[in-house]
Amino acid sequence: MAYTEDYPRDLVGYAGAPVDPKWPNDAKLAIQIVVNYEEGGETSVLHGDATSEAMLTEDPSVPFQGKRNISVESQYEYGSRAGFWRLHRMLTERNLPVTVFGVTMALARNPAAVAAMKAAGWEIASHGFKWINYAHMAEAEERAQIAESIRLHTEVVGEPPRGWYTGRMTENTRRLLLELGDFTYDSDSFADDLPYWTTETGTPHLIVPYALDSNDVRYLNSLGLQAPDLSTYLIRACDLLRREGETAPKMMSVGLHCRVAGRPGRAADLERFLDHIAGLEDVWVTRRIDIAEHWRQHHPFAG
Repeated sequence: MAYTEDYPRDLVGYAGAPVDPKWPNDAKLAIQIVVNYEEGGETSVLHGDATSEAMLTEDPSVPFQGKRNISVESQYEYGSRAGFWRLHRMLTERNLPVTVFGVTMALARNPAAVAAMKAAGWEIASHGFKWINYAHMAEAEERAQIAESIRLHTEVVGEPPRGWYTGRMTENTRRLLLELGDFTYDSDSFADDLPYWTTETGTPHLIVPYALDSNDVRYLNSLGLQAPDLSTYLIRACDLLRREGETAPKMMSVGLHCRVAGRPGRAADLERFLDHIAGLEDVWVTRRIDIAEHWRQHHPFAG
């Protein structure tokens, strides 16, 4: 068997010799902060789903079949009513650029939040039509939802999304994105510390990877952290990558959720990390679209 031919995964990447990203001002590290906005687009019988939501909740939860889970719904509502505004204040006070992974249905239900994102100059990328698991969705249904997400996002935000992150995608997602929209990048990968090009769909396409370790989801799973552990983890990751950046600069993704990091105790911990990076002169804190455009300019697809 030929183990290096006709295999649909790339396990080699930059082969231990990553390219110099040439970050602006010779930065040693590019940091990208994501605010995931999902509240109002989660799994719910109100949204035509068969069950209630059970993902990323404060208490262990199982889906209710055919019923609403009012407790979980209110946890999500905290994110849109309070958590978003706390994160918005903390990030704008420090003039830190942000990319929003916005679930289209959720964005459509909170025009005030969208207006605040736009006023802050945040990039609003698409996080899919709904915050659900697409892994087993039929191709035709996924195509319809991606098309509706692009249409509604354009209506709600005022322009189509240029970036995309499903999170729980299918084998068809990337191909459908390129068929249906004009995307500068997608982030449905955790495969590297730098952007990279892929031709898996037959067309050169830029991937700006995301991360789940430097992410507040760690508070709400079986491998979870407790404050102040997340900020400690983020600061250590940042400083290691800055040291590596003396010879090989990288990118660091930080993922936040309004109903998770937006809670007071976690937000107080997050401030330690935000203050740390706000004072660093060798770090480029930027939006995901800016990283993508920089990569296209300095590292265009080479075939």
